[in-house]
Amino acid sequence: MNLLLQTAICNLISAISVTGSKSETNRLLLLQALFPNISIENSSNSDDSEVMQEALVPNTQHPAPNNQVIDIHHAGTAMRFLTAFFAIQENRTVTLTGSPRMKERPIKILVEALCQLGAKIEYIENDGFPPIKITGQKLSQSKVSLPASVSSQYISALLLIAAKLENGIELTLEGEITSVPYIKMTLALLNDLKIQTSFEGNIIKVFPKPEVETKVMTVESDWSSASYFFSIVALSQNATIALTSYKESSLQGDSALVEIYKKMGVETHFDGNKMTLVKQENFNLETVNFDLNNTPDIAQTIVVTCLGLGIGCHLTGLHTLKIKETDRLEALRIELTKLGATISVTNESLTLLPSLTINHNIKIATYNDHRMAMAFAPLALNVPIIIENAEVVSKSYPDFWEDLKSLNFQISEI
Repeated sequence: MNLLLQTAICNLISAISVTGSKSETNRLLLLQALFPNISIENSSNSDDSEVMQEALVPNTQHPAPNNQVIDIHHAGTAMRFLTAFFAIQENRTVTLTGSPRMKERPIKILVEALCQLGAKIEYIENDGFPPIKITGQKLSQSKVSLPASVSSQYISALLLIAAKLENGIELTLEGEITSVPYIKMTLALLNDLKIQTSFEGNIIKVFPKPEVETKVMTVESDWSSASYFFSIVALSQNATIALTSYKESSLQGDSALVEIYKKMGVETHFDGNKMTLVKQENFNLETVNFDLNNTPDIAQTIVVTCLGLGIGCHLTGLHTLKIKETDRLEALRIELTKLGATISVTNESLTLLPSLTINHNIKIATYNDHRMAMAFAPLALNVPIIIENAEVVSKSYPDFWEDLKSLNFQISEI
C-alpha cells in the first residue's frame, strides 16, 4: 500500500491517544510469562507485542508443545527476549526464526552470554544468526560478561530472566554502555515487582526471587511514537497537540524528546497524564548537534524534522542503527538525498547540511522499517510526499495513519 500525503492546513489543535509503549509491554509480557500473577493494562497493540504475546501464550494458558517453531517475523525485541526466556524453560525445545532480514541480524553475543550461564543453543543456518534451536536448561551459573556497546536488548533479555535463576545474575559490561535508559527501564520494572537489583559502575546484579506478589502493571504510552507529533508541531506554523498517557518522569529514554525539540521550537507542558506540545512563536532556528547514544530510535525523526525546518544537524551515537529493521543510516542517506538533501553518514553518525528547498512528490522507500514510514510523514506539511509500503507502521503504531487524518492530513492510497 502506497500513500500520498499532503496538507494545506498548518494550524493544528487536536488530542491523540497513543498506544502503550512497545518497549515496556514486551518486557512485561516476558515477566508475566515468568510470574503469571502479574496483569498488564494499556498494552501496546503493535505487531511486535502481538508476536511476543502469541509466542508466550502456550506457557501461560495451556501445556506448551515441544519442538515448536516460532516465527517472530521482523520483531527484533521478541527475538532477543524470547531467546533468553526459552533458554530457561527446562525440558522444552524451541526453534526461533524470522523474516529474511531477521536472519541477517546478529544474535551471537546474547547466545554466548546465555551459554556462559549454561544454556544449550544451536545455530540452524548461519553461525551467529537466527534461526536458532534452544533446548531449555536449568541455568546454575550466575556470572556473565558481554560488550557494553551492543544493543541494550541483549542486556535486558538477561536481566528479565535473572530473578528466576537459582543464583540470580551478576552481569559485567565491558566498555562504554549503550542505551542506558532502556537498561534502567528494565531494572525499574523489576524493582516495581520487588525484585532486588543493583547497577554500580559496569556491574549489574539481579537477585533471585522465585515468586512475586500479585500486581497490576500499567504501561505508559510510547515515547518513540510521540516523536512524530513533536516533528509535526515543529514543522507547523501554529500547532497545539495533546497526547495521553505520558509521565513527566518517564522510564523511557525517548522522553529526551522534550529537551531535544525545545531546541527546534516545541514547548512541552504536563498536566497529570496529559502532555501538550505547543509551537513556539518567533523562534530562532540554527544547526543542532545531538548525541543519541541513549536514544537512537528517534534519529530518523530528528533528521527529517531538521530537513523540514531548513536547518542542519550532526547526530552521533548511532552505531546500533546499522542492525535494525534495515541499515537505518544508509536508508536515511538514500531517501533524504532523493528529497534534495546534502547528507553524509558514517558507521555511527549522520550530518545534514542546511537547505531551504525540498523536492516534491518523492516516493520514500520504507525498507520494511516502521520508523522510516512514520519519520518522513510529517514532511507532508512542507511538500506532497509518497510513502511506499505504508502498512509497515503496524509493527509499532497501527493507528498512525488514522491519527494523522484526525490532524487534517490528506491521505490517499495510490
